[in-house]
Amino acid sequence: MYAMVAPPDNAPSDDDVLWARSVHYSHSGSPGLIGVSVGVREGEIVALTGPRGSGKTTLLRCLTGQLVPEQGEVWFNSVPVHTMSALARARLRRDRFGWIGPDPLLLPELKVWENAALPLLIAGASHRTAKRGACAWLDRLDISGLARKRPGALTRAESQRVALARALVNEPAVVFADEPTAPLHRAERALLLRTLTTAARSHGITVLLATHDEEIAASADRRVALLDGRPAGTAAAIEVNVDGPSDETPEGQSACSLSA
Repeated sequence: MYAMVAPPDNAPSDDDVLWARSVHYSHSGSPGLIGVSVGVREGEIVALTGPRGSGKTTLLRCLTGQLVPEQGEVWFNSVPVHTMSALARARLRRDRFGWIGPDPLLLPELKVWENAALPLLIAGASHRTAKRGACAWLDRLDISGLARKRPGALTRAESQRVALARALVNEPAVVFADEPTAPLHRAERALLLRTLTTAARSHGITVLLATHDEEIAASADRRVALLDGRPAGTAAAIEVNVDGPSDETPEGQSACSLSA
């Protein structure tokens, strides 16, 4: 169970299923996020864009509760993720969130369907229910024929499809996708992305999709751009300000002249 706490008075609209405000996080003293705020509506697909090292993965991990912000707040519905215990955050990820990254991270000792069914099995679903749910998603991803194989027999693209099935099998409220198509060829990228976005729209799943690929970002409803751990617009403004005013003297005016 998650304690329901009234959000602060300046909370976003009720349409926002997930939001963060003024999040700061550093990696061994090096800034990872600096004052990032974002709100995501229920059923919305949002692309987090920016070059590598811009803070996309760090933001996703703060939103899921894998990392706890040093400053700022993270809320999922009416639950303050940033104040939850480690155990409660783990349960939240298990029950309400799905995750897929660039590495499928399949368990080699489990069969494909068992890997896909893992969130259901951990949550206590029966063997029959978990297998039925996993195989349904494997079928949608055109790999149901691989259900009884071990991950070692799969190609990288097939493994990534299994990882997507695992992220979707418990029909989570939010799927966090961290560069999920990065290791794939163009055709496989298109299939994985199409399955993710179609599932999101048909099941009302919110998606946060971190990518530096313009073609992938174009599939989202909206973009949030990061640069050097800050919202891109803020980072650009800071960079301009750091440059300072020009020391050049206007044409025709002495550098030592004084205005009246």
